[in-house]
Amino acid sequence: MKIIHFRAAIAAVALVASVPSAAVAAPAKADPPVTEAQLAAHIKVLADDAFEGRAPGTDGEDRTIAYIVAEWAKAGLEAVPGSTTPWLQPIPFVESRAVGGTAKFKVNGRDFAIEDDGIILTGREASAALTNVPAVFVGYGVDGTGKVNADVAGKLAIMLFDNAPFGDKLPRYRERRQLLADAGAAAVLVIATDAVPWAQLRDSAGATSMRLADAKPAAPVSGFLSLEAADALLAKAGQDGGALREAAKSPDYRGVVLPVSADLTTQSAIRPFISNNVIAKLPGAKPDGKAVLFLGHWDHLGICGDEGDADRICNGAVDNASGIAVLIEVAKRLASGARPDRDIYFLATTAEEKGLLGARYFADHPVVPLTDITVALNVDTIAISPRGTPVATIGRGKPAYDAVVRQVATKLGRKLDEDGEADAFIQRQDGWALGAKGVTSLMVGGSFSDMPLLEAFLSSDYHGPNDNFSDKIPLGGAAEDADLHVGLGRTFADVKAWPGK
Repeated sequence: MKIIHFRAAIAAVALVASVPSAAVAAPAKADPPVTEAQLAAHIKVLADDAFEGRAPGTDGEDRTIAYIVAEWAKAGLEAVPGSTTPWLQPIPFVESRAVGGTAKFKVNGRDFAIEDDGIILTGREASAALTNVPAVFVGYGVDGTGKVNADVAGKLAIMLFDNAPFGDKLPRYRERRQLLADAGAAAVLVIATDAVPWAQLRDSAGATSMRLADAKPAAPVSGFLSLEAADALLAKAGQDGGALREAAKSPDYRGVVLPVSADLTTQSAIRPFISNNVIAKLPGAKPDGKAVLFLGHWDHLGICGDEGDADRICNGAVDNASGIAVLIEVAKRLASGARPDRDIYFLATTAEEKGLLGARYFADHPVVPLTDITVALNVDTIAISPRGTPVATIGRGKPAYDAVVRQVATKLGRKLDEDGEADAFIQRQDGWALGAKGVTSLMVGGSFSDMPLLEAFLSSDYHGPNDNFSDKIPLGGAAEDADLHVGLGRTFADVKAWPGK
């Protein structure tokens, strides 16, 4: 496979984009269905070992961007007018990689050791040293109104990972961790509850952290505790971990001061770097000031295994090479068929795996006014289910939008899954960052309809080196979902069919 550096690729496609496009004729035929083979061809490339797991700020990013830009340009998309770097939205990041650290605890004045495998520490700066820091268990870190629920200034806050029992009414752990830092916490340790297996959390979110360069300062020391390590520490402090977790479900929970103090040190390698969102535009035939946005994240975890492992690369075939493959094929059909009335934008985001960071940056620095976006359609982890799987919608609940989804799905012979199980994932995808800014954001398709299939993936290949391309990946459902997105794009971009709310 020939790899082209992304700057060379962008220069090449810029020449193509500079040629005036011919007028688009009236539609003569329906959009051709997306095939499994077409999706497989893109996934094979993007999940190839040569892309090294598509980690932001690596050669794998360069190769990924080169491929996406080349495919979108061939499809007929254009760079966004006025962008400082054609096709790209550069984003300054800071990476912190743990290279050393120690954690020593005292319970009622006596030393208590946590096994090395039960704790992970990272530092905000190149080095940090905290001595005799008192600890407080804060449950979910916030009360039912979203405010910090305990006095954490100068203390070690020990917080639960998952959102239960608050669901999507309160932020995920990263945002709650930041709220604790804003309140003056000297350190924050997150307990890895059953929501995410410890080994998976350790490998994907542990020793390396990323933040936007202009983000608020994190706590000087952050990290994770395994559930077993946390329960052992709490038991030594005279508390029952299970009982504390149950008590923390109260919306007025105020935390528990523990007879625990900690000495924490970290040594970190700090790397500032630039990563990029990729942005393209399909100009509308009858633009009316409203636009449709398709998005999906291009990034994955990169080289995630240890030295000596047989396979060290987390290739991210399903998560989310499959989503980018769908965006490429959707772009081809919308650009080659009847030109839609409204402008349609395509956005491939970076650093989703590090907390929706690319989507958050776009939401804070939009290249198209957010008020112009009539709907954002996110495509993520789409190669899960077979053909015939009902359609679920993450972000449902607005009748006019729900009616469009129902109309398009029904026209394609798809049934709707409205049991609400998919709602649990609303904060775990890029559309959440746009939704927080008032943009109606939907994630529509079959992958989040069949929960047993989804949970089987999340508990096995997800965020691991086994998320490779293979003939076993069910692309029939992804192909049907791609056709669904073509239909959604055409409907939401039609000034007569959709008023442009």
